[in-house]
Amino acid sequence: MPTARRTTTSTSKPKPKTRAAAQGTSQLDVETVLGRLRKMGSAKVKAGMARFAIPSENAVGIPVGEIRSYARQLGRSHGLAAELWKAGWYEARMLAVFVDEPALVTSKQMDAWCKEFDSWAICDTACFHLFDRTPHAWKKVDAWAKSREEFVKRAPFALLASLTVHDKQADDELFADRLTLVEKAAVDDRNFVKKAVNWALRSIGKRSPALHGPAVELARRLKDSTSAAARWVGGDALRELTSPAVLRRLARPSRRTGQVDSRSHDRVLD
Repeated sequence: MPTARRTTTSTSKPKPKTRAAAQGTSQLDVETVLGRLRKMGSAKVKAGMARFAIPSENAVGIPVGEIRSYARQLGRSHGLAAELWKAGWYEARMLAVFVDEPALVTSKQMDAWCKEFDSWAICDTACFHLFDRTPHAWKKVDAWAKSREEFVKRAPFALLASLTVHDKQADDELFADRLTLVEKAAVDDRNFVKKAVNWALRSIGKRSPALHGPAVELARRLKDSTSAAARWVGGDALRELTSPAVLRRLARPSRRTGQVDSRSHDRVLD
């Protein structure tokens, strides 16, 4: 990280608030927070969740943008996150992801939450906004890739794609080594798995010029596969990775992309 200039006025971004520092939240308990979420619910939003393949049976219908805004008001709290997750319903768990403290998240917690993923939305949000900031992220990519459970299987590839954006210090070799996981999982024809595998492949290929070549090579190999799922993963990735826009971006001097992929995952209600 670049060394900040020594000035009398700090220009650094403020750190996320902890629960104790957040004004008015020190006395909040989980029931108060859950009550607020229930009041924020919308029957119209809940009815529209099915269009995005998000189960709505255990939801009240709150746009993700509003959940994130409420999370900022609450500030960070590992304890509150744990209680919200235990509540079990969709918006409570989304809020848990946004208020948890990555440094306090344990390997055991990640495994427990991952086993309870029931939609792409909670899976991707946890991977992109919390799990990829923890010290356990890379180990979980390798461990979860061995699973047969649909959303547990999706998680390592959502996590790998997220790491291409947020782990700025990771060596390219870490991503290159995981292309073998991508290739093995590409034959999985379950929609929520193959989309995450494709997301990971595209994201790795766009992270740096050094990774672009190996990712394109894999995409070509998958496109010629006897597996229909692998052909889709490879063909779709190849179209993007060889597009003029991506090639121009990678050709820029000293380019380390790390940009959010606009097609990273299925759209969350916002």
